[in-house]
Amino acid sequence: MNQKRTQTTQVSKKSKIIAVVSALLISAILVFAYLKDRADLIDYSTYKTLLKNDMIDSAEIGERYVYIKSGQNSYKIPKEMVELSKLYENTPVKIKENYSYVYDLVLLIIVAMFFGYLIFITKKREKEQTLIKHQINIAQPEIDDFSSKIKPIISDLRFKDVAGIEDVKEELQEIIEFLKNPKKFIDFGVRMPRGVLLIGPPGVGKTMIAKAVAGEANVPFFYQSGSAFVQIYVGMGAKRVRELFAKAKQMAPSIVFIDEIDAVGKARGGIRNDEREATLNQLLTEMDGFEDSSGVIVIAATNKIDMLDEALLRPGRFDRRIFVSLPNAKERAEILKVYLKKIPHFVDIEKLSKMTVGFSGAALASLVNEAALHTLRKGKKIVELSDFEEVRDKVLFGKRKILAFSEKEKDIQATYQAAKALSAYWYEIDFDKVSITGGGFKDVDKEIVSKHELLAKIKLFLSGYAAMGLFFNEEFSNAAEDLHRAKQLAEDMVTRYGMGERLMGDLSDVSTILDSQMNEIKEFLSSQNRRIVKIKELLLENEFVTYEDIKRVVDEIL
Repeated sequence: MNQKRTQTTQVSKKSKIIAVVSALLISAILVFAYLKDRADLIDYSTYKTLLKNDMIDSAEIGERYVYIKSGQNSYKIPKEMVELSKLYENTPVKIKENYSYVYDLVLLIIVAMFFGYLIFITKKREKEQTLIKHQINIAQPEIDDFSSKIKPIISDLRFKDVAGIEDVKEELQEIIEFLKNPKKFIDFGVRMPRGVLLIGPPGVGKTMIAKAVAGEANVPFFYQSGSAFVQIYVGMGAKRVRELFAKAKQMAPSIVFIDEIDAVGKARGGIRNDEREATLNQLLTEMDGFEDSSGVIVIAATNKIDMLDEALLRPGRFDRRIFVSLPNAKERAEILKVYLKKIPHFVDIEKLSKMTVGFSGAALASLVNEAALHTLRKGKKIVELSDFEEVRDKVLFGKRKILAFSEKEKDIQATYQAAKALSAYWYEIDFDKVSITGGGFKDVDKEIVSKHELLAKIKLFLSGYAAMGLFFNEEFSNAAEDLHRAKQLAEDMVTRYGMGERLMGDLSDVSTILDSQMNEIKEFLSSQNRRIVKIKELLLENEFVTYEDIKRVVDEIL
């Protein structure tokens, strides 16, 4: 009996010992597993960014993974995805001590006998292997799932590579300085703009400008098109916005660039779209969530600022707006020099610049390429001006023909703009310069506007149309936009401001305002023939006139 009791006690002791040893073994394995492999698995694009940006402090090469140390963070990446020669160039690298996977397997089998630990580990490793295989299969040399699309790149572009945007470069210098040395601004108590909105027609180089900013500042650059956030599944767009900004904050200082932001940032109202509104709300929330010291700058581009939701444009979000206009003659010459640098040519660039009124930077690039192809088709070895003349009218921008004026069209447009410039000066409407392609007149920037000021703006919008009748005895389609704006102003005067002949006016009052202002501007312009001709000549020569140019013409021709 005592013997049995002793045996039972011994068995009990053995069981306890086995249990304790097993528990200790399990704890040791779990702790060992945690310490041994606590590095986060990263994809190829993130590793490439760390390498290019000199963010890898040290590396260890193991049997299956390369283990990377970056600041306080530890990462691992499958060995087959790393070019070891490039890693050795600028990074301290050592060989990780070999570890017996047979011993690992034995220990895991023991744990599995008690708690099924082997099954758990096997499933975990299978999941990792599936992810790795998926990445390797679809990521040679880059990974192309959505998470890889929200990935940083290191831009090689610099401002010296982007010609014809001197005014824009000056506006962006502060942003670059902030990204290079945010502490300098933060210590001084300065808050930099969280968002910069680039506004301009297609092809003027808005994306290239954003890349040049990232290149000058030497920070990661996250590019996304606004349409990438527009989803049919509820919540997916907002999720993608969160992922984009989470990665940008992780890699700060950095730049987030959203192209065609009007695709996701359209004004709310009208036909309801819950998914688009949820995405826009998430974008607003992310921008509001920036701390001044976050080091993330959002740059967005659009050619439809009038379609953007007002919430995006309020201070604290996109509170710096930069207008990128079509290049003038001098800027086109600089752009053409860049594109012709590597092409053998015998071309008068100044003359070619004058031939390309209305061309954007992208259109000029296409023109140079088409001229070079035309030269090769002709069997020549040097590009000449005649090659550009041959292909100029064939160059397409998207599905629309490039805006390129003939000599007659230049004369018509220069006269149209000359009349507008003179009218703006005469009726005291603020402007810096007026180009032959349009624009240059500033909107009234105050809360309270008088009837006199609104009537002056209407006369300005009608002046080009009136000049066409006086100088050519004909109407032309270039007046369409100005006529629309004149009508809109007259309607606002009548229906919103009570400035018609009656307090509650109607369309007849709108017509009365437009007719009276048309008569006034015709009467004024009919006495300004010599001045308009002189301003037109300046426009044809320089492609723009300044406020000082108009003042000088008015003073000289009495």
